[in-house]
Amino acid sequence: MRKIAIMSFAMLGAALAGSAAAQAPTRTFIHAGQLLAEPGKQVRGPSTIVVEGGRIVAIGDGFQPADPGATLVDLKDKYVLPGLIDSHVHLTSDAGGLAGQLEDVTLSSAAQAFNAEVNGMKTLRAGFTTVRNLGDGDGATLALRDAVAAGKVRGPRIVDAGVSISGTSGHMDGALGYRDELRPFFEGAANTCNGADDCRRVVRIQIGRGADVIKFASTGGVNSRIGAGLGKQMFDDEAKAIVDTARLFGRKVAVHAHGADGIRLAIAAGADSIEHGTILDEETIALWAKSKTYYVPTLSTVNGYKERLAANANAYEPDVLEKIKWRISITGKSLEQLVPRGVRIAFGTDAGVSKHGRNADEFELMVQHGMTPVEALKAATVNAADLLGLADEIGTIAPGKSADIIAVSGDPIADVRVLKTVDFVMARGEVVD
Repeated sequence: MRKIAIMSFAMLGAALAGSAAAQAPTRTFIHAGQLLAEPGKQVRGPSTIVVEGGRIVAIGDGFQPADPGATLVDLKDKYVLPGLIDSHVHLTSDAGGLAGQLEDVTLSSAAQAFNAEVNGMKTLRAGFTTVRNLGDGDGATLALRDAVAAGKVRGPRIVDAGVSISGTSGHMDGALGYRDELRPFFEGAANTCNGADDCRRVVRIQIGRGADVIKFASTGGVNSRIGAGLGKQMFDDEAKAIVDTARLFGRKVAVHAHGADGIRLAIAAGADSIEHGTILDEETIALWAKSKTYYVPTLSTVNGYKERLAANANAYEPDVLEKIKWRISITGKSLEQLVPRGVRIAFGTDAGVSKHGRNADEFELMVQHGMTPVEALKAATVNAADLLGLADEIGTIAPGKSADIIAVSGDPIADVRVLKTVDFVMARGEVVD
């Protein structure tokens, strides 16, 4: 990340100001050359953003002088916009395939927590000031979420799902591919269920662990170590029990779904978002277009697959590799069909399958497959904030909101690829190194 000129102005006669002045909150004035305060609306020219106590307190036209004693951040030659939001990450790992499988049984909870912190900082430095972490194995990201919120460590704001849920032998069954005697170890995660009552139980367990959002799999998965395909793998009453229980506790629901039958199941049950959404038919598209369910495309997964296979042709087991080849071949087709039908899109990468810190690669793929740069930016700001239930806190640059602000050197509306190189990041009022 390039260095930005930050200048401190000493208050004249500060030695005589007294302790009250010394304890007053420090203000930061940001001079923005161009300001996209709300993607989808008109870009402002030279503007001044005033930040105090981690929040935006004012926005004015032109380059207004900083108050005595304030900090001035000079972004006059930059394009300034809200901090970005990735609605689908897995912070505890950057490994995949057989390497990721090995990590499951060799890394301690402490080691995974350190991985999550490192990957969180990669993500933050890339301009993503908020993420929705959709599943880990042992609570590492729940702990990181709380540590970041308490100011103990730095990182993005985290909305966390705890451990993702599925039926036994479903996509989230961690025991798949391991020796039978290891099943009790994975069952300690309490995330697999059989029958509606049992599915209510595991949702309550994840909420009790502190989950902000509930995630479950209604279909098989590309990385599942089981040859059961990508169609529906959960009964209607099980999915409804999960969603109803989450709602009882005021939680939103994200659903991993590839097959059209599993997508319809999730939408009918009341899912807030469909992750991946790879196989569509007209019935599914029509149902989706009538709903308020968001689509989180996670197109970046293909980059992770390609990079790992380029480095090691045997990175994945044969049955998984066949599904990966299919996923690569079909990536983006759903987005091309859903955008014209008005389905709401929220940005999400599945980072962990793709590489942390490379989240902005998703923008280029979204534009390649039918979205305008402005639509892609809305997906990563306004839409994602709405999906996460944080529209009053993040997603735009406005007085009263969290001071999550980034800057780039070019115009992302003209070329969305400029978001791959972020020059300045402020998260909750603090400048990120």
